Amino acid sequence: MSEPDHADSPGTAFPRLPPRQVVTAKFPVMSKDATPALNAAHWALVLKHGVRPLKRWDSASFDALPRGRMVCDIHCVTRWSKLDTAWEGVMLDDLLADAGIAAPTGFLLAHSADGYVTNLAVEDVLDGRAMIATHYDGQPLAPAHGGPARLLVPHLYFWKSAKWLTGLQFTVREEAGFWELRCYHRRGDPWKEQRFAADD
Repeated sequence: MSEPDHADSPGTAFPRLPPRQVVTAKFPVMSKDATPALNAAHWALVLKHGVRPLKRWDSASFDALPRGRMVCDIHCVTRWSKLDTAWEGVMLDDLLADAGIAAPTGFLLAHSADGYVTNLAVEDVLDGRAMIATHYDGQPLAPAHGGPARLLVPHLYFWKSAKWLTGLQFTVREEAGFWELRCYHRRGDPWKEQRFAADD
């Protein structure tokens, strides 16, 4: 991932800013590959336990779920932060409630349409901590930023907020995702500067 242009604002000027982060007014676009061409009307999300499907939502059934809103700061591992970002979508708690289940394991993989995968602890996505976002700043989420739907886990580095989300998979044990297999940290807490595997 390359370093984007950003405002020259040191982290010490913002008590809410994690160590060594810099505030940007822009919204940098960062992905492992090019933005995939997706048809929002044909988008679907599958929830699985291992290989076993638990529930599938097409775009219409997903849009019928309760809607939530989050205003939060986001932090990229490349050291930019964007403050007071406004998102709308479905909270992970409401998604599981609609599926009629409690989390069956303590670990989760988020799958994207471009083949990207990232791992998460279930405790990091429940109790109002994460959403499947479909709107940003009052508008449908742009494809470059993960539209039609992306995961939003704002208290972790932004690589954990998988773009172009198509699946959530509960796993018995913690399994590494794309960047985690390439020496990134398993959790990615910006306040602890958990950028790389050795950063504990």
